[in-house]
Amino acid sequence: MEISRKRIMGLDFGSKTVGVAITDETRTCIRPLPVIRREKPGKLRKTLSAITELLKEYDCDRIILGLPLNMDGSEGERVRLTREFRELLVKRVNIPVILFDERLTTVEAYEIMKERGIDKKEQLKIVDSVAAEIILNSYIDSGAYYE
Repeated sequence: MEISRKRIMGLDFGSKTVGVAITDETRTCIRPLPVIRREKPGKLRKTLSAITELLKEYDCDRIILGLPLNMDGSEGERVRLTREFRELLVKRVNIPVILFDERLTTVEAYEIMKERGIDKKEQLKIVDSVAAEIILNSYIDSGAYYE
């Protein structure tokens, strides 16, 4: 089996932000990138353009998009909006956009930032990208990218 040398991008889609994380070429290290912010929830054109540029810059072969299921596995409004965002992404990029369960990633992100000694003001700025890092790490750990 040939191993890809392309990166994987992880996204945590929120109402006004998108957290972004990226693997290295070996897919063993993950780092968060700056959060993509927008002024209004429905204003996605610049967000989609920013993601497209990052895909080119980092040479990714897939996107892992966090799917915010409820704790019982049911789907709510955030899942509907995430699926709509995925459809917009699919129309713009030429790589797979894979939905991946992201339950409790924001809680885990705050715990990680606290352990890293990041102050609360800074945590608010980067929580979405740390959540994207967790989503991407969970995807890698699941072994799904070998399928």
